[in-house]
Amino acid sequence: MPTYKLTYFNARGYAEAARILFHLADVPFEDFRMTHGDGTWEKLKDGAPFGQVPYLTVDGFDIPQSAAIIRYLANKFGYAGKTPEEQVWADAIVDQFKDFMGSFRERIMAHFAGKSQEEIAKITSEVVIPARDSYFKILNGLLEKSKSGFLVGDSITFADIVISENITTLEKNQLFVASEQPNLAALREKVYAIPAIRKWVEARPDTQY
Repeated sequence: MPTYKLTYFNARGYAEAARILFHLADVPFEDFRMTHGDGTWEKLKDGAPFGQVPYLTVDGFDIPQSAAIIRYLANKFGYAGKTPEEQVWADAIVDQFKDFMGSFRERIMAHFAGKSQEEIAKITSEVVIPARDSYFKILNGLLEKSKSGFLVGDSITFADIVISENITTLEKNQLFVASEQPNLAALREKVYAIPAIRKWVEARPDTQY
């Protein structure tokens, strides 16, 4: 069996869907977490592919970019979709998530840059909330057509994991209320009810992002 090492900060962020895929598939991996400001990332950055995290190392072979990592693992472990059509829709949903994250990232960066609450509130109301509402409309449309409760096909794919984790992050940042989004809340509940995922979610570090 290959050896896997996932390098990221001590946050869920862009690495959590990959972590969940490892636990779902019951595949061991090294979950290497850095702490912001402890100097570890500064030492590793020049050697990291693209100079970014997360990156996944498989038997010494580095894979950059969170979406590429997730798709790679989903294909290896059988969670990419059962047909080419399901696979391309799972890809499209994750690409839509990335589009939304371009807006949400503005708020995250403002938070870590120490911006005032007034500045963060302005970004939230003018940038994040309009993007979130459009994003939720797309996801709700898919779930309303679904016969399984999953976003694609009749079983879990990496798209369900990515979206469920994003919902948790939005909830922790007061941007998701389960009672206002019953379809999305039900999706997350369905994903988190899978025993291997539930076990990890209950045990993992609790972080805002």
